[in-house]
Amino acid sequence: MGATTLDAANDNSMTDTPETAKAPVVFGLPEQVMPNMWLTDYDSLYFNDQDQYWEPPVDRHLLANLTRRNAQHGGIVQSRANMAASRFVSGPMSAQQVGASFLNLVQFGDVALLKIRNGFRQVVRLFPLPSYRTRVGKDGGAVVLERDNQVRPYKAKDIIWVRQYDTVQQVYGCPDYLGGLQSTLLNEDATLFRRKYYLNGAHMGFIMYATDPNLDAAVEKDIKEKIQDSKGVGNFRSLFVNIPNGKEKGLQIIPVGNFESKDEFGSVKAVSAQDTFNAHRFPAGLGGMIPTNAAGLGDPTKYDSVYFKNETKPLINMLVDAVNNDSEIGNSLKLVFDLEV
Repeated sequence: MGATTLDAANDNSMTDTPETAKAPVVFGLPEQVMPNMWLTDYDSLYFNDQDQYWEPPVDRHLLANLTRRNAQHGGIVQSRANMAASRFVSGPMSAQQVGASFLNLVQFGDVALLKIRNGFRQVVRLFPLPSYRTRVGKDGGAVVLERDNQVRPYKAKDIIWVRQYDTVQQVYGCPDYLGGLQSTLLNEDATLFRRKYYLNGAHMGFIMYATDPNLDAAVEKDIKEKIQDSKGVGNFRSLFVNIPNGKEKGLQIIPVGNFESKDEFGSVKAVSAQDTFNAHRFPAGLGGMIPTNAAGLGDPTKYDSVYFKNETKPLINMLVDAVNNDSEIGNSLKLVFDLEV
């Protein structure tokens, strides 16, 4: 949301000729609705020749921070990972590592599993690499970004990639919630604007209009300073204008303090939250959404059963299929999950 600044000024200039008159009000430039459209609008991938890896199609820093910027999105991502990890029975990873694998897979759309070998070069367990810093290498292996611009490469034979399929490219996976990205950010914008509204103080954000030609210059200066130093950090600036012998309603503006009736904060939050749930195909009854009707949200156990069958089970099968079909994974290392509905 672009900031709009109203600069304090003495409007004696309004009596000047049009050639010398100075505008006391300066509005910020309009802000683009999708200034970072490239984050989700891609066709081909860029190969980093210096470090020998493919750049991800979607900014991973954005995907990592998004869970901390929206309550619904962050909670749903973690819940989806927990639902899948809770069905883990046995395999070449600990329960904690299985949970980390699913969290990476849901949040970033892919996860790289590193094969840990013994002295005889046999695979004895798997370890999930952090998707935030892991890139696909030239040979299909993995490159982990480390401190001081250092990279650690792993050969393709030592990596098992698990990816959510992307119809545009098949180097990386693609998170399935990107359709709700704008609504997720809108929810954050509405919350931050509301916080700024309260921090600023509802009593400010107006034009103080005076018409007294005898107003002392020192008093006028003091009034300006008092307005500028009022509660707030500049989210809603106020303007003092003195027009000697001015006429009533010669200068008007709608105050910004009337927030409730203009922006419908509750509606914005509710609609954007619903969009976030829809992007994840997550049942409102399992996500803590407050029902808006007397009938409520139905039986959560039925929602859980259907969601497991349609969403959680396919996610588990994606991981199981990638691991268990690897030629170096023997029967003793195969992943086992409880898939009973």
